[in-house]
Amino acid sequence: MSEEAPPSPVMRPVFYDGCPGCAMERKLESSQGIPYKEFFFVGITTIASSLPISSLFPFLYFMIEDLHVAKKEQDIGLYAGFLGASYMIGRCFASLFWGVVADRIGRKPIIKFSILSVVIFNTLFGLSVKYWMAIATRFLLGALNGMLAPIKAYSIEVCRPEHQALGLSIVSTGWGIGLVVGPAIGGYFAQPAKQYPNVFSEKSIFGRFPYFLPCLCISLIALVVLISCIWLPETLHKHKNTEGEIEMIDNSRSTLEEDSHKQKSLYKNWPLISSIIAYCVFTLHDTAYSEIFSLWAVSEKRYGGLSFSSKEVGQVLAVAGAGLLVYQLFIYRSVHKFLGSINSSRIASALSVPILATYPFMTHLSGFRLGIALYLGTILKGVLSITIITGTSLLQNNAVSQSQRGAANGISTTAMSFFKAIAPAGAGALFSWAQERQNEAFFPGDQMIFFILNVIELIGLALTFKPFLAIPN
Repeated sequence: MSEEAPPSPVMRPVFYDGCPGCAMERKLESSQGIPYKEFFFVGITTIASSLPISSLFPFLYFMIEDLHVAKKEQDIGLYAGFLGASYMIGRCFASLFWGVVADRIGRKPIIKFSILSVVIFNTLFGLSVKYWMAIATRFLLGALNGMLAPIKAYSIEVCRPEHQALGLSIVSTGWGIGLVVGPAIGGYFAQPAKQYPNVFSEKSIFGRFPYFLPCLCISLIALVVLISCIWLPETLHKHKNTEGEIEMIDNSRSTLEEDSHKQKSLYKNWPLISSIIAYCVFTLHDTAYSEIFSLWAVSEKRYGGLSFSSKEVGQVLAVAGAGLLVYQLFIYRSVHKFLGSINSSRIASALSVPILATYPFMTHLSGFRLGIALYLGTILKGVLSITIITGTSLLQNNAVSQSQRGAANGISTTAMSFFKAIAPAGAGALFSWAQERQNEAFFPGDQMIFFILNVIELIGLALTFKPFLAIPN
C-alpha cells in the first residue's frame, strides 16, 4: 500500500506590526476597490510638483526680453532654451539620489521635502531680476524637487495589480495637468500691471516684478498641498525581508521563508533599461514640443508664428488640459485594457506624426478656423503623449520589485531629465535657426522644426518593437 503524500504547506503573507508597508498590504488584501483617497493624494502632489516646470513657457519670450540678455531678437529662443533647460539639468543630477533615499527612508518624506522646495524656490524665481538668478533658482528647484521617482513607486504600491495602470495614469494625468495649468497660470498672471492696469499698479511689487504673481500663485497651491501631506500614508516596508516574505505552515512547524537571492542589478535588467530608453526619447520629443509650441505661438507671423499673446497661449493650453483630464478619467482605462501598454504607445506615437505635420500650415488660417484647428491639435497631441508616457512608465515599474522601485524610477528620472535638459536648449537653438531660413526650398522656417520633431517621434516608435524592447514578466 503506497504512502500518501504529505499535505502541501499552507502559504500566507506575513505582516509586521508597526510597518507602514505591511499595513498598506493588509489594507489592499481586504479591499478590492479603487483606493480613491490615495489616488487623490497622488494626483494633487503630482500637480503641485509639475506646475512650476512649464508655467514660464507663455512668458519666457517676454522674460528674456525684460532681462536684456539677448543682443538680437533671433537670439531670444537660444537664451530661453537654456533657462528652460536649467530645471531639468538640476533634476538630472539629483533624481537617482532621491530615488535611492526613497527606498531607504520612505516615499512620504521625499514627497514632502519636494513640495517644500517648490514653495521656496519657485517663489524666488518669480523675484529674479538677473538672468543668472533665474537660472540658479530654476536649477535648485529641479535638483531639490525629487518627487517624480517616489510618486511613481507610490502610485503602484497603494493599489492592487488590476488598478496599477490607473495609478500610473493618475501620475501622468497630474503631470500633464500641471504642465498645462502651469502655462495657463503663467499666461493669465504674468505682467499683471500691463494686462490688468486697473487692478495692479506699475509701482506695486507685481509691477516691479512682472513674473512674481504667477509664481506666487503656484507656490501657494504647493503650500496647501504640503499641509495636506500630513494625511499621506507611507507604503515602504520598514523591516527586513521586504521581498518574498511568506509564512509556511504545516502540521509540525512554522517557518519564515526568506528571500536568499540577491536583487538583480538594475543596470542589467534589460526590460527596465529598454523601456527607460524608449521613455526618454518620447519625453525628449514632448519637452521640445512644449518649448517650441509656446515660442512658435507668440512669435510674429513674418517669422511663421501666430503672433499670440501670453494670455492666448495660456487659454489654448488650458483647454488642452481640460481635454486631457476628461481622457484620463473616463477613456484611458478602456484604451489600456483593450490595447495594453505597448500597443497603445505604438498607436499613439504613430498618430502623433500626422497631427504635428499640420502645425506649420495653421499660420495660413485665421479667426474661427485657426482656433478650431489649434485647440483640436493641442488636445489630440496631449492625449497621445500621455498615452505613450503612461504605457512606458508602467513597463518600467513592472520590471522591478518594490525594494528597487524607487531606485529604478530614480534612474528613469535621471535619464529622462538629461533628455529634457537637452530638449529646451536644443529646441530654442532650432527655433532661432529656423526663423532665419524662411525662404529655403526644403522645409522652410517652422516646417523644419516640426519635421525634426516628427523624426524624433518615429525613433521612439521604432524603439517600442522587438528586438529592442524587452517585455517584463
